[in-house]
Amino acid sequence: MDTPGQTTSHVDTSVDPGDLTLSPEEEIAGIEKLLASEPDDFQARCRLGELYFSKGRLDDALAEVKKAIEMAEGLRAEMNRSLAMYYANLGTIYATKNMSDEAEAEFRRALEIFPHDVLALFNLGRLYADKKNYLDAKNYYERLVEITPDDPIAWYNLAGVYVELDNPQVSDYNTIDMGIQCYLRTLELDPKHLESSFKLMEIALNHKKSDLAIRVMESAVEHNPDEPLAYYNLISVYDKCKMFDQAEEARKRLKERFAKKAKDNPRS
Repeated sequence: MDTPGQTTSHVDTSVDPGDLTLSPEEEIAGIEKLLASEPDDFQARCRLGELYFSKGRLDDALAEVKKAIEMAEGLRAEMNRSLAMYYANLGTIYATKNMSDEAEAEFRRALEIFPHDVLALFNLGRLYADKKNYLDAKNYYERLVEITPDDPIAWYNLAGVYVELDNPQVSDYNTIDMGIQCYLRTLELDPKHLESSFKLMEIALNHKKSDLAIRVMESAVEHNPDEPLAYYNLISVYDKCKMFDQAEEARKRLKERFAKKAKDNPRS
């Protein structure tokens, strides 16, 4: 215990921060070891590039800086994708609230950030189609099918736009064959898509492509055996093509199918 008037002498056990500073060689070795187990540590890779440069190891510095740039570009691309998604979601909310101008602005902003945003492309296509601006709708749906070539809904919407553009009162474009191909692509991806079958049947009949109309409706019945509308439209096609025996056979199939269904599922 200290007596009054006395001062206690303390030993300074603190370490000079300068004593903890690693040499460049030691820091390089440490970072190299870290990156061997954590190669995605962006900050460490950037620092390693700086250290290599300071030591005159220019080839190593070049390699590390290139890796850092590649990582940064990947991070930026992912951030842009996420940011575009949020703007597209915002646009969807505006569209649901019938605020079409605000929705359009947000969808456009999403595509400025990330040109491949599927939601923004789809909704801009639909927005312009609803406004009967079919040329702009076509451009967005064409971009959409390039990005999502296996999405039947994208092809279905593009088909509808091509059909509208073929109307002389709408444009000078001759796009009906492109519309037919899009409906065929839709059915290739989703053979049960009845709306495509019905629309394609109507187009085929209007353009005197009876073989196509028959083939489409026969396939529709095959893939939708429990859908009466498929049978009715097939029968109608047969009648219009004067294939009365086939029409009668289809009527029998329809009657037998649903008689059996009623028997198998009697009302309680």
